[in-house]
Amino acid sequence: MTERGKGDGHRVPAGRDEREQAPALELQGERPPAPALEPLGEHERPRALLLAVAACALLAAGVLVGGLTVHDLSRHGGSLPGAAFLAAILASLAQGMYRRRYWAVLGFEALLAFQILVTSLALVVASTIAAAAVCLLSILLGGFLFWKLIRVMARIQAGAHAEDRGAPPT
Repeated sequence: MTERGKGDGHRVPAGRDEREQAPALELQGERPPAPALEPLGEHERPRALLLAVAACALLAAGVLVGGLTVHDLSRHGGSLPGAAFLAAILASLAQGMYRRRYWAVLGFEALLAFQILVTSLALVVASTIAAAAVCLLSILLGGFLFWKLIRVMARIQAGAHAEDRGAPPT
């Protein structure tokens, strides 16, 4: 077999597949290039995105129902206009995520990050094992959804960049 130059000082035997080259590159201290993210399809909604939409919509409904049914809400530190405002924000986030808008997923991830931080602080002061278990479960589920939505955001952004370059998204 003959060798061909790659332009970066490394010689790779001709005819070798890039998958065969990856372990050799890692042994040399280099990483093979990551495969490009495939933009979301026209009507594609990954499971993590649908889960986030459902959670946001249920939370919006819960806030609105709670605001309407709690008697003397102001005594508990809330108000009906405040509950309606929060429900409207959560509903618009849910709708934006369903429409695969980057800003909506980013906003929901910010709320997830806040929830993870506050629940972590609550875990520190948890006085019972049950309270600590609920806090830990909330942190794990929120963190898992946060992690899964990162790839969804990248795929949404990859589609936006493809449209900016004039290429139709795949």
